[in-house]
Amino acid sequence: MSRRDRPVRRPRPAAPVPGPAPRRITGRAAAVLAAGALLAVAAAAPAAADGIRDRQWGLLTLRAEEAWGTTRGDGITVAVLDTGVDDSHPDLAGQVLAGTDLIGAGAGRGDRAWARHGTAMAGIIAGHGHGPQRGQGVLGVAPQARILPVRVILEEGDPGRAKARESKGGALAEGIRWAADHGADVINMSLGDDSDSAHHEAGEDEAVQYALAKGVVVVASAGNGGGSGDRVSYPAAYPGVIAVTAVDRRGRKAPFSTRNWYATVSAPGVDVVIADPDRSYYEGWGTSAAAAFVSGAVALIRAAHPDLSPAQVKKLLEDTAANSPEGGRDDARGHGTVDTAAALQAAESLRPEPPVPAPAPAGQPYFGPGPEPVRPPERGARLGPPEAAVGGAALLALAAVLARRPRRGPRGGDGAAFEHSRVG
Repeated sequence: MSRRDRPVRRPRPAAPVPGPAPRRITGRAAAVLAAGALLAVAAAAPAAADGIRDRQWGLLTLRAEEAWGTTRGDGITVAVLDTGVDDSHPDLAGQVLAGTDLIGAGAGRGDRAWARHGTAMAGIIAGHGHGPQRGQGVLGVAPQARILPVRVILEEGDPGRAKARESKGGALAEGIRWAADHGADVINMSLGDDSDSAHHEAGEDEAVQYALAKGVVVVASAGNGGGSGDRVSYPAAYPGVIAVTAVDRRGRKAPFSTRNWYATVSAPGVDVVIADPDRSYYEGWGTSAAAAFVSGAVALIRAAHPDLSPAQVKKLLEDTAANSPEGGRDDARGHGTVDTAAALQAAESLRPEPPVPAPAPAGQPYFGPGPEPVRPPERGARLGPPEAAVGGAALLALAAVLARRPRRGPRGGDGAAFEHSRVG
């Protein structure tokens, strides 16, 4: 994401993040910045079908075609929390479900500043191409998965963007919960806030935990702050989220990709071909695209193994990642680049676990039974023989003294009570 492109929340002005210059596929050169997060693109005239497919190097990197021998994502719903999705795009027609618009303002269908970023991400995840034998256009990682669009941000060029930032600050948290409650198996958030004022927000964190507890896998862009301080980006840094960094064709960390402690895995994020509502195709860069690639891979895993928990899916991606850094992990690429085919193969040996571990009684007390309780001694056993003898002698002497005292008449009741109540 450009740091100007972040989820709708309280205003946090920031300068754009520098990155590699976007390349056009063919035709005119009108550079634009796609809003939402972490993707920069250049406008391009439609390219030949074989030109589009030849440029989709990300599918080869993720070994998607090998994975398609097992599944293409049928039956899985991926919620795209973004700027909206063009359900009439020929590469997505029939795959986009009825979603929701949590902004309720800004550009509408047909406007240039509508659904560009979200449509691009949906194409990476579940594009099925078009034309004869679907041989034209963009092919996604999970071409049979369904897309659930949830509009939580506006495009960079949308005139209502500034106002929405002030009035719709809770849209992202609301969108996460809405997606979890409306059938999402995976939530893709190709967005984030890595400005100098970014911080943990309880409502967003709680929404993420809510989704995870319902068995929904949550994926987010790690951030495009690689050239501006590598600041923490949210929602990528929330616990349980699969945070994705970007790599180039050689598997190297992209210069713009944020390096930080929460990085989980990496995926293609440079020279990525994407679809646009204007029916042109773009070639862009950003961790937005990387997150979308991983959400597509997760859709394939969930289709083949629907009962795996979000934690199991996350660990599966980590354990089977290719091109792993020395030591198994680093802050630049996480555990390495996602290998979808390897993950599917390894999943065969996993036993599904519930999203939230169920408490189980322990076989024995964890700290042992503890000391025996101390019982008070019996009355007769409180004194030993010498002490008992002395006490007995004292009682006998007291009895003798009392026996010699003159006896008085009856007091008419309890003497103590009587004496304390006398007034004369």
